[in-house]
Parts: sequence; structure tokens; C-alpha cells
Amino acid sequence: MTTAKIDPMSHSPATPHLQVRHVNYRDARDADALVALLDLYARDPMGGGEPLPEDVKRRLPSDLAAQPGAFSVIAWARSDQGREEAVGLANSFLGFSTFKSRPLLNIHDMAVHPDHRGRGVGQALLAAVEQHARQLGCCKLTLEVLSGNAVAQASYQRFGFAQYQLDPAAGQALFMQKWLVP
Repeated sequence: MTTAKIDPMSHSPATPHLQVRHVNYRDARDADALVALLDLYARDPMGGGEPLPEDVKRRLPSDLAAQPGAFSVIAWARSDQGREEAVGLANSFLGFSTFKSRPLLNIHDMAVHPDHRGRGVGQALLAAVEQHARQLGCCKLTLEVLSGNAVAQASYQRFGFAQYQLDPAAGQALFMQKWLVP
């Protein structure tokens, strides 16, 4: 189990009794929570504003389990009544830095339930991912964030992320894609 601390820099009250745990993709509770949080993120304007297709929801946990470099964590908040709720998710994938000849970990999805934003959940997720990356001997963490998502950018910067550039004169890196399937 991976446990991370709440961000002490959060300006809102912390989510009480927060615990971040590694996702077992084959566990029904973990799989359901992962799909629900990712679907919530997909429906958000910063996630594209569309729900996940039903076939993706159905396949996702087993497809992630089949990816050797996949690593996901869920933040679980326990209420004063003892009820546990999934409030945040980070999906990441192992990659490789040719310039350092070492592994890296790319955070592919970061989602925090709207009712728990600003309470340190994102920082706790990032801390758990960083801890895992360090255990793997990774040289860095990477992620992409929309230029219009100032709140997420501020959270990532507070955690120590900066825009990628090799030489300021060459400019900052851009994230690009080309779809191979519809």
C-alpha cells in the first residue's frame, strides 16, 4: 500500500482521513472506482467534456492490468461516519529517458472529484506517484496539462513541476498527437 501525506500548503480544509493506495486493476472495488473517477474526469471540460464510451469503461481495468508499465493510485477519503469514498485518481505509465538512459514515469491522467478540489488530494496523489517513481529509479516525472487549466498548472508547479525546455533560446516543448484509431 502506498500512503501519501496531505499537502500542507493547501489553502482549503484538507480532506479528512485521506489515504492514497495503489490500484489493483483486478479488484472489483478498485476497478469500479478507477472507471468512475476517470469517467468523471472525461466529462469535465478539462477532460474533453464527453463521457467515456461504454466499451472503454468495460475494458479499461483489464487493459491496464495487461500493461506492464501501468501504475495507478486512488485517493480514498474516510468520513467521520467511517464511509470510504474514492476522491482522486492518478494513472501513470513507465517510459524511458534516452538522454539520461533511465526510466521515467509519465502521469497520463490526474483527476480529483470536484467536491474535494483544493484540499490537498492532488498533492497527495502526486506524492504517491513520485514515491513509486523513486522506488523504480526513475530520473523524472512527466505530465501534460492544458494551457487553459491554470488551477492544475499551479498545483503541479507547487509540487515542483516546470515546463520542459532544454535551452530557453529553443523554446518550450509542445505536446502533439496523431490519432491512429477513431
